[in-house]
Amino acid sequence: MTAPAHCPPAGVPGALASALIALRRAIHRDPEIGMHLPATQQRIVDALAGLDLEITLGRELSSVVAVLRGGAAPDGERRRAVLLRGDMDALPLAERLDVDYASERDGVMHACGHDLHVAGLVGAAHLLRARRDELAGDVVFMFQPGEEGPGGAVVMLDEGLLEAAGSPVVAAYALHVGSAGHPLGTWYGRPGPMMAAADECVIRVVGEGGHGSQPHLAKDPVPVACEIVLALQLMVTRQFDAMDPMVVTVGKIAGGTKDNIIPDDARIELTVRTFSTANRDRVHEAIRRVADGISAAHGLSAEVTTLMGYPVTVNDDTEYAFLRATVEDIFGAQRHTEMAHPEAGAEDFAFVAQRVPSAYVFLSACPAEDPASAPDNHSPRAHFDDVVLPDQAVLLAELAIRRLADPR
Repeated sequence: MTAPAHCPPAGVPGALASALIALRRAIHRDPEIGMHLPATQQRIVDALAGLDLEITLGRELSSVVAVLRGGAAPDGERRRAVLLRGDMDALPLAERLDVDYASERDGVMHACGHDLHVAGLVGAAHLLRARRDELAGDVVFMFQPGEEGPGGAVVMLDEGLLEAAGSPVVAAYALHVGSAGHPLGTWYGRPGPMMAAADECVIRVVGEGGHGSQPHLAKDPVPVACEIVLALQLMVTRQFDAMDPMVVTVGKIAGGTKDNIIPDDARIELTVRTFSTANRDRVHEAIRRVADGISAAHGLSAEVTTLMGYPVTVNDDTEYAFLRATVEDIFGAQRHTEMAHPEAGAEDFAFVAQRVPSAYVFLSACPAEDPASAPDNHSPRAHFDDVVLPDQAVLLAELAIRRLADPR
């Protein structure tokens, strides 16, 4: 496939484009992680100053919710809103990228591109304010901490995100930049399941410790734990439909303190990725059954603890078709690629998508000539080209304008 040429769209003033790049790089230099991002929050508030927005700051986290009132919106029950989202948080990662705006905080880096998401959403706010008289409704701008965990979207929903405009939110849109895999400027997505549900599971195999020279006098949990690890992989391939895939990965197995000591217990930690609600429910029951059954077969027991994480991110078919049509109208059909399969990463925009018809799309910000070999998101060498910032701002703004004008 020929790489699509990246041509920034018309409609973004040069001064605004420069300001967005400056904002992105300032956030990149000063990254923050988790739910409390006071420096990032203040930069957003400053960047939105003068736009006549109704701004609310989060109570339990450093979120920013801004509402723009459309000048062409009807009053009363017919008034409605569209939500646009950008996440704010960085990762606990030491940056290894040689740029003049590299992170100045030890062990913290914007390795997932959320600094671009913030700047792109700020850009959309500026573009929409300039076209306020065209807006047949209101726009809710969602600046969200905690996407990398523990999940800021849920807190924002609990704090009244969808009621911020005082009118129904009829659709929500989000985008995510990528540092690898696709040529610079390529939009890519799919209808239906877009990203996986991600859950954590801990299995504690409980035995009885003893001397390593006399295993018959103990109940050794280590080989039983190893058998469980292998059985989990067999479980995935023999109990679940290959056309509705899942990933069960054991990332940690631990037990014991010394070579000649049989420990009392062994611990298995795994991540579980599923793409349907049905499989998500079934797999946790199956994990427990495998752990209990194998442990019992050897005279031991198992304790299984499950931490349910983000659900499946599902693109509404109609909203994604609308988003794709908008992308192709603005940027050209050659700039869009349909994903054959969903990604096994997870995203807490899924909680918004459970409440509101939504669409989520990726945009390549990969500057490398060979995207296949470029460092991917979450790498300490992940590199995002902020030349795509005007694209982000234009798409988000156009989605809001066109969706609010759509009578459906």
